[in-house]
Amino acid sequence: MSRVTKLLHTRYRLNDLERSVQFYRKVLGLTEVRRHKSPRGSELVFLKAPGSEELIELCHFPDSGPVEVQPDLTHLAFEVDSLKEFGRHLAKHGLKYSDGPHMRDDGSGFAFIDAPEGYEIELMQKPTQFLLAGQEGKSGGC
Repeated sequence: MSRVTKLLHTRYRLNDLERSVQFYRKVLGLTEVRRHKSPRGSELVFLKAPGSEELIELCHFPDSGPVEVQPDLTHLAFEVDSLKEFGRHLAKHGLKYSDGPHMRDDGSGFAFIDAPEGYEIELMQKPTQFLLAGQEGKSGGC
């Protein structure tokens, strides 16, 4: 049977490649794995999150006109150990969550930040293994 076998990368086209690369590297901690120019002239940078195989391709192609990111069009989601700690990390970079954090009874939660071009980034905290005694039904929070 012919079918796809795995997701390799997701592309986001940008107006300011270097500003976005710095954001994904310094704020999110992604690693730049390669950079090159495509045959049609696009500047491409591929980034990888720790623990993931899939890549994010950042693309700068001025010949196709300016990029205008529509609200709530698409987003990337990344796992973090703690939304509270990641919020402190953001503050060190002069940033804050654009929405959330929203915590659930099981200790899981999510929040959003905006990347430089306006793409949304979702940060997700996994549920804790168990609820502390006496904490059932109470929401966590930051």
